[in-house]
Amino acid sequence: MSRVDEQTEELRRRKAQSEGGGGHQKVAAQHAKGKMTARERILQLLDPESFMEVDSLVEHRCQDFDMERNIIPGDGVICGHGTIDGKLVYCFAQDFTVYGGSLGEMHGLKICKILDMAIKTGAPVIGLNDSGGARIQEGVASLGSYAEIFFRNVRASGVIPQISVIMGPCAGGAVYSPAITDFVIMVDKTAHMFITGPEVIKTVTNEEVTFEDLGGASTHATRSGVTHFTAENDQQALELVQELIGYLPSNNLEKAPTKNTRDSLDRECNILDSIIPNDPSLPYDINEVIEEVLDDGAFLEIQAEFAPNIVIGYGRLGGNTVGIIGNQPKYLAGCLDIDASIKAARFVRFCDSFNIPLITFVDVPGFLPGASQEWGGIIRHGAKLLYSYAEATVPKLTVITRKAYGGAYDVMSSKHIRGDYNVAWPSAQLAVMGASGAVQIIHRKRIKSSGNPEQERERLVEDYNDTFANPYRAASLGYLDDVIQPRDTRLKLIKALGALLEKEEVRPAKKHGNIPL
Repeated sequence: MSRVDEQTEELRRRKAQSEGGGGHQKVAAQHAKGKMTARERILQLLDPESFMEVDSLVEHRCQDFDMERNIIPGDGVICGHGTIDGKLVYCFAQDFTVYGGSLGEMHGLKICKILDMAIKTGAPVIGLNDSGGARIQEGVASLGSYAEIFFRNVRASGVIPQISVIMGPCAGGAVYSPAITDFVIMVDKTAHMFITGPEVIKTVTNEEVTFEDLGGASTHATRSGVTHFTAENDQQALELVQELIGYLPSNNLEKAPTKNTRDSLDRECNILDSIIPNDPSLPYDINEVIEEVLDDGAFLEIQAEFAPNIVIGYGRLGGNTVGIIGNQPKYLAGCLDIDASIKAARFVRFCDSFNIPLITFVDVPGFLPGASQEWGGIIRHGAKLLYSYAEATVPKLTVITRKAYGGAYDVMSSKHIRGDYNVAWPSAQLAVMGASGAVQIIHRKRIKSSGNPEQERERLVEDYNDTFANPYRAASLGYLDDVIQPRDTRLKLIKALGALLEKEEVRPAKKHGNIPL
């Protein structure tokens, strides 16, 4: 065999060892759990033939605990770049078949290289997480690489979109990188996220809790709000990434992507004329309003199971990507509470970072009352949403469908915090509070001294409604740009958005603001 042949054979052997991961048995074990391998996931995520791997021959440098006898090229993570629907993305996938996907020094530095390249080239980065956590054998070197990743996640925040897909265990310090990224997708029954596991919790606090209840996809979708999407399996998780990438620009210097639509730009939304119940205490589904207005009724809802009293997500209007926020009367009457404020605030800030116009549908009776809300910091958390809207410089379009009461009216992208196009339906009610409560405060003595208090109260409520339970007082003051027929909502928003797409708004120079965290 010639020298060249020997070199070729050596390269082939090393590449094959890297591509083989932890071997056939461990690959079979991964498949038996209903999970793809790391390489299968990447090839499924990216356009065919587009993946280019880097650092496939990287090896760990650990000499302790006999680790020098167990070296697999690639060190448990597959890194590189490719395209999704032709758009450049960088990605990494932790390989659970190699050292349990645990993160050691070189494993972490491979991920750092991908993050650095994504920032330099202005491309989204996607992390497919499936790891047993820090590699104990490497000690502080492993922790150091985690911190290097965290630092880069923060540097990339607001510069490039970052998406984390949790497809297996993710524990301890490993959870902080996904938490910093913009979107988290978890695979149901397979993925788990927690700082400390059930055994440690039992030892320290004597609580008994299962892996699934502590940190499963359902828990984080409904209780903690850590995850944005829950997928049934690996395949669906990767499809969600592909769909999400289609709505996002590659970086903060690009405009939001557009997509041609055959949906008529002047289509009337006749169903909206009758969607608001005659009884103002009855609910309706704000999702029906959103889907009726958007192109082709396509709406990608985010965090659908967390704080369902507010709805957020992406759609397109006249072909333009838009971020949607809407109070949901079906839950808590659409009140703003702690979780809803946090959920919407982070979404607004992401959209503003990446030049995605905001459309807000308002039907809010106020902030949710109660001692638990006050003690939990609703003042501070509600201020986050207010801060986010006031800080945002992207086009902001607001439609008040029904109630807009109290401070919640101000918070929900009102004209006073620089909404660009604010309109209301004839059913809108803009006031400090509902008629019954207002009359009880304003006319308490008058009602009490009346010969028929109940009849007098009802008359005063009717008078209050005639005066305030409509949008015309606000329109006369210039707080609304128009009062529109519900059926015209799509057409009016498309025209307004078209006029605002080139909007520029300069704010005072500063290092950064101090959002009420």
